[in-house]
Amino acid sequence: MTRYVGAIDQGTTGTRFIVFDHGGQVVATAYERHEQHYPEPGWVEHDPVEIWENTRTVIGAALSRAGIEPDRLAALGVTNQRETTLLWDADTGTPVHDAIVWQDRRTTERVEELREEGWADTIRERTGLEADAYFSATKAEWLLENADPIKLQRSRPADVRDRAEAGEVLFGTVDSWLVWKLTGNHVTDVTNASRTMLYNVRECEWDDELLAEFGVPRAMLPEVRPSSDEETYGTTDPDGFLGEAVPVAGALGDQQAALFGQTCFDAGDAKNTYGTGSFVLMNTGTEAVESDHGLLTTIGFQRSGEPVQYALEGSIFITGAAVEWLEDVELVDDPAQTEEIARRVDGTDGVYLVPAFTGLGAPHWDQRARGTIVGMTRGTRKPHIVRAALEAIAYQTRDVTEAMEADAGIDLTSLRVDGGAVKNNFLCSLQADVLGTDIVRPEVDETTALGAAYAAGLAVGYWKSLAELRDNWQVDREFPPEADPAAMDARYERWGDAVECAKGWADDGVSH
Repeated sequence: MTRYVGAIDQGTTGTRFIVFDHGGQVVATAYERHEQHYPEPGWVEHDPVEIWENTRTVIGAALSRAGIEPDRLAALGVTNQRETTLLWDADTGTPVHDAIVWQDRRTTERVEELREEGWADTIRERTGLEADAYFSATKAEWLLENADPIKLQRSRPADVRDRAEAGEVLFGTVDSWLVWKLTGNHVTDVTNASRTMLYNVRECEWDDELLAEFGVPRAMLPEVRPSSDEETYGTTDPDGFLGEAVPVAGALGDQQAALFGQTCFDAGDAKNTYGTGSFVLMNTGTEAVESDHGLLTTIGFQRSGEPVQYALEGSIFITGAAVEWLEDVELVDDPAQTEEIARRVDGTDGVYLVPAFTGLGAPHWDQRARGTIVGMTRGTRKPHIVRAALEAIAYQTRDVTEAMEADAGIDLTSLRVDGGAVKNNFLCSLQADVLGTDIVRPEVDETTALGAAYAAGLAVGYWKSLAELRDNWQVDREFPPEADPAAMDARYERWGDAVECAKGWADDGVSH
């Protein structure tokens, strides 16, 4: 009987389930979008129940399309939008509030307090992260302080924090929520733990001092396990929606999953995923390289019985979302149009678009930055703005890769790319020109889901070694740089001026 591995890819805008065969090829896929909630300016929330229901739907749909019974799944892996934070009642499984999404900026003032109180260096040294509202710690703190009291059975409402201290309310990122719903076990993996701003990435344990500062009780935290876990996180309920006890054996945050799916297993290997945001990760091996240039030190992955593999990361908050914005304001009818529209002009005619809609991430880390268009004249037309949005994606990537090369002391000779935007050949060619390095696009571009499948499949012996996975990886197309380097350097330098215009624009949530 032919067997397969399934991957749940729970992202910012939707949930996908993909069935992979032994060759790492897609056998079947299904996708469902979920609603984005914006209760106040700068706030972004998701309904965890909707995400779970969509997860069940896409698993069933993909298996049905492929004609595969659940007992033919050797394992399930999970990959997820990172940093997005939720709390739920351990007895009923009911979320105490909508999940606070990684893009959410409601805790900006709290982060500024932390910086003023001198916490930034401690946070960076222990967690590898910048003090920023992006990460989970201040989101969890806000939920504990602001979520409505929980009504106990046959009792009065109880404070959420009191119940959390008793382990009756659980904390997790979306991977923990899905694994708990699938198996009943409260676990996370090292990559997701490393994104909470509560986990010491060098000691590989929850940090008591940070937990105390944010008021997060240890009793509500998930157990931290390897990304590819031979002991597994548990099995699905044979009496549940699948009707089978399928091992759930791997989990990685989405960007680390893409690193794994791109087979970046060795120090110096790097990839960029173009999604809602873009995330450049470079494997640094067993060394947690400290960044002097605004990058994050994060955990890349861990296999059972092996040491943690670290990575440097450049987190760019808005790239694909800039293309979605073009659609929102009706400059394009569909994201696929951007390639054709951008090719109508030879350049942007001096126009720069800085898509700092939710602040700037690496290497700038400016929570008060806001989206900006500069350089427009009476002759500016739609193609100039559309092209400027695509150029912004490429320029932001160069911001990060230059910082990465400086930190790691390694010159990138090629960059492996994935995500929906890399179907755009114009963007790939532009990225090669802006970086002055080869852009390599794999044959299977669903590398985030593939990484989760690989982690789960390795754990249960479906794949025997990393060498097998490397053999699966195939190049679809390479894009070499073709533009004049001096001209590209001049355009990139002007980009830096545009970024300075965007910085510090918002003050206390009010734009001037």
